[in-house]
Amino acid sequence: MEKEKVSSGNIIDWKVVKRILEFIKPYRGRFYFLIMLTVLLGVLTPVRPLLIQYTLDKHVAVGEYWSMVYVMLIILVLLLAQSGVQYVHTYLSGRIGQYVIRDIRIKLYQHIINLRLKFFDKTPIGRLVTRTISDVETLADVFSEGLAAMAGDLLQIIFILGFMFYIDWRLALVSLSTIPLMLLSTYVFKEKIKVAFNDVRNAVSNLNSFVQEHLTGMSIVQMFGSEKKEFEKFKEINKEHRDAHLRSVLYYSIYFPVAEVIAAMGIGLLVWYGAKSAIHFEQTGITIGTLTAFIMYIQMFFRPIRMIADRYNTLQMGVVSSSRIITLLDDTSDVVTNGTYQPDQVAGQVSFHKVWFAYNDHDYVLKDINLHINSGETVALVGATGAGKSSIINLLNRFYEINRGEIQLDGIDIKQYDLTVLRKNIGVVLQDVFLFSDSIRNNITLGNPEVSDEMILRAADLVGARRFIDRLPGGLDYNVMERGATLSVGQRQLLSFIRAMVYNPKILVLDEATSSVDSETEEMIQEAISKMMRGRTAIVIAHRLSTIQKANKIMVLEKGEIKEQGAHDVLLAADGLYTQLHKMQYKEVV
Repeated sequence: MEKEKVSSGNIIDWKVVKRILEFIKPYRGRFYFLIMLTVLLGVLTPVRPLLIQYTLDKHVAVGEYWSMVYVMLIILVLLLAQSGVQYVHTYLSGRIGQYVIRDIRIKLYQHIINLRLKFFDKTPIGRLVTRTISDVETLADVFSEGLAAMAGDLLQIIFILGFMFYIDWRLALVSLSTIPLMLLSTYVFKEKIKVAFNDVRNAVSNLNSFVQEHLTGMSIVQMFGSEKKEFEKFKEINKEHRDAHLRSVLYYSIYFPVAEVIAAMGIGLLVWYGAKSAIHFEQTGITIGTLTAFIMYIQMFFRPIRMIADRYNTLQMGVVSSSRIITLLDDTSDVVTNGTYQPDQVAGQVSFHKVWFAYNDHDYVLKDINLHINSGETVALVGATGAGKSSIINLLNRFYEINRGEIQLDGIDIKQYDLTVLRKNIGVVLQDVFLFSDSIRNNITLGNPEVSDEMILRAADLVGARRFIDRLPGGLDYNVMERGATLSVGQRQLLSFIRAMVYNPKILVLDEATSSVDSETEEMIQEAISKMMRGRTAIVIAHRLSTIQKANKIMVLEKGEIKEQGAHDVLLAADGLYTQLHKMQYKEVV
């Protein structure tokens, strides 16, 4: 498994930040209101020390009790107002964040399901899970703890500085004398935690990819006795994940105590200088109220500075995740272009004209394929493994795009067809049946409300599956569990037949649908196949030649080229590749 390594860079990519903000456009009204609340919080916070200074100097110092009580009530109301604004600010920022990540996740998933299979061939599924779940979730922190909170901290610092210099510039300078130390420690922390957080994100992505891949392939792991070896690999990847987290914990455990010491040094210098100046009030003009206000200001001042470093990295990690998401969204090279042609009815005539195709754009698996299938005709594709049989099916469904040539359905290029219409008219039954952990009904309809139970049961009757469905607890509501674990191979195959036939397709594709079932089930399925093929164009990929002897036409493929074509008897009489395949399968001497 290829490990993902992504660097966040030295600074925030503001182009990515701009793209993030584009997702806020549907909620711009609430976002502007959030900005107003941020500014209001920045103003309200530093007002309280100013009122306390006024109370101490103007009322407490001269013994005006009721005036002091009056100002204290104002401070209490101000504190309640600030608490209310803080509540609305925190809730609104979190709410906007959740709406935005919902929209991003929907857009991302919509983009992923419209990608060609070529994309999934080269991209680990675990990595896509990380993009859709973990990376998108990180963006929620950008809105709840990143952008808005960081802007609020910066505004608080600006307003606090303004109030401090307005009250007394000398105490302000003394209070800020330890700022260079704080800024230096904050910068070092920011750089260290940035690297640690990036390592954490990489470790999460690699861990997701490994777990998903190996859980899916657990049968192979156990079949070859590789449990211990794969477990050691997992422990190593998990160790990298743990070490990355521990590095971030280490930096936090160092930075915040250091920041507290620096803040305490600033307060100590302020108290020393301020107390000495207050004693000589006549010469300095510094009062006890002024000193008290500055002690409060300096505590208020250092808190957002400490938090900015953390929030900067929250923002940066959000930008890293956003960059990954945007890179995926902007990658349109593997997006299937949808046509607009939506015929009322499809006849089922299929033509391949000079078709060339390669999975990696270099090694062609299909070379100059010319193939014509009349409506209602049955065509079989035979050949050795890797000859290109399944590739023809993939191209007809537009799971992959051809490099050269043209594929037509009823004389119209399939690229002009609406994808939903095209694929609804092509019923595919694969050898390897995939079932979701859901009811039989939803595995057949795939959530399409247009498919009624009557349509399902009609298709079940056609393929001979009605009896076994009726015997299951709950019938169509029976949960087949993940990958159909509670069903036999034959039952899973029958469900795939129903899934293919429920839309009454005009083209039926069978990829050796009976190769994995017992002889009794095969006989039942062969009878069902005969019924299914009536009035339809059928393309059969055959490994057992006995199943395709009645086909109208047999295409023999070798290394991506059609070497022979014709009816079974004609090809046998030609004594060519088909004859060799036939003799090998029936263990005759060539």
